[in-house]
Amino acid sequence: MKTGLFFIINSCFQSRKAYDIMNMVSNLRGEFMGKRVVVVGTQWGDEGKGKVTDFLATQADVVVRSQGGNNAGHTILFNGKKFALHFLPSGILNPKITNYMTNGMVIEPQSFFKELEGLKKSDINDFCLFISDRAHVIMPYHLTLDGVLDELKGADAVGTTKKGIGPAYTDKVSRIGIRIGDLLNPIMLEQRLKAALKFTNAYLTALGQQTFHFDDLYPRYLEYGNRLKPYIADTSLLLNRDIDANKKILFEGAQGVMLCIEQGTYPFVTSSSPSAAAVPLNAGISPMALTDVIGVTKAYSTRVGGGVFPTEFEDEIAKTIREVGHEYGTTTGRPRRIGWLDIVVLKHTKRVSGLTGLAIMLLDVLSGLKNIKICTHYELDGKIIDYVPGNYADFVKVKPIYIELPGWTENITQVSRFSDLPMNAQQYLKTIEKLSGVNITLFSVGPDRTQTVVLKDIFE
Repeated sequence: MKTGLFFIINSCFQSRKAYDIMNMVSNLRGEFMGKRVVVVGTQWGDEGKGKVTDFLATQADVVVRSQGGNNAGHTILFNGKKFALHFLPSGILNPKITNYMTNGMVIEPQSFFKELEGLKKSDINDFCLFISDRAHVIMPYHLTLDGVLDELKGADAVGTTKKGIGPAYTDKVSRIGIRIGDLLNPIMLEQRLKAALKFTNAYLTALGQQTFHFDDLYPRYLEYGNRLKPYIADTSLLLNRDIDANKKILFEGAQGVMLCIEQGTYPFVTSSSPSAAAVPLNAGISPMALTDVIGVTKAYSTRVGGGVFPTEFEDEIAKTIREVGHEYGTTTGRPRRIGWLDIVVLKHTKRVSGLTGLAIMLLDVLSGLKNIKICTHYELDGKIIDYVPGNYADFVKVKPIYIELPGWTENITQVSRFSDLPMNAQQYLKTIEKLSGVNITLFSVGPDRTQTVVLKDIFE
């Protein structure tokens, strides 16, 4: 018995020692190698990831967009101009940065060309961009299906952007999708397109919709392939070479973790995973390559489209926040729903994405409010919980439990240090750190890149 007990204790000691060593090695990895930082939205998207990525890109060598399509957008203020990016990585405005659109994305060629033209009209011509040959193509019939299928759901409609994202991902997992690389191979494109139309046209006919013809689509997409050819590459291969070269790499995605197909508020979610856990698969790299995960959160909460939003409220304060924060969708222009900051959601994102730091955005929007609420827990069927229920019917029933903090009246848009903030604003940020268990690495006091206060250099 003694021998057995000693063996168990010794094994536990050795395991703990090994665990500590692994942690130490993991921490040192980023110091001796180039940092690989993931930026994720901790809420329902629109958190300001574009600005964070644009700001951090000034220190990065590479910026990677790993999932989603043009159903989401980043608004970036650069040199006094506003840029609304839907497909392109945020590093596209910096000529020194290599940009990748990897295999986890779905890409609509016409929209991609339109976005490139928009950059050129603003004299942004010097950039380095590669598109994965494994990324999937959004076809015209995907847009038709997107609108029809969401309409059929009636009251349960997700409220998609009608950009064809969901149907494109559906074809991907149904193995009838067309990939970017197929556009370069006439024989492969012919085979893939005919196979896709066989199923899609049968589906459209059953729905009473107009069908699509091979002869109309085939030459057009061959031409798209020719125009895309200078950008198409095996981005997994190139990206892994960048990792081996110890380059500083920034990964970004669309939407937020609460819209994740796996960990979000299903079925009111997007069709891919915006979590940090999905980045390696979507980019073709090892999970061990990532060193940091920065969770971007607004100082309050917003959501576009349908689905439960526990801290949502609509009154004069919500209207003020919406107008001051310009809370309208970058892609759709739809007014965003407004809510207080939700720590339960933040902790959920921390758990499934492994947050190592927080970026608090639009703190200045809260200036002038007498009191500010933070949701710390939910009440579900008379019980207090601190997690997001996996069952959507339960999530519908949760009631937010708040604490209330005093606001501040001072204009903070010129603040450049944490200590320059009003005491109540400092307390608000400290409370977020304490409740979430994640340290704040930076916070934003305005839309411009210069209106960012760094508390910890992420790439150092």
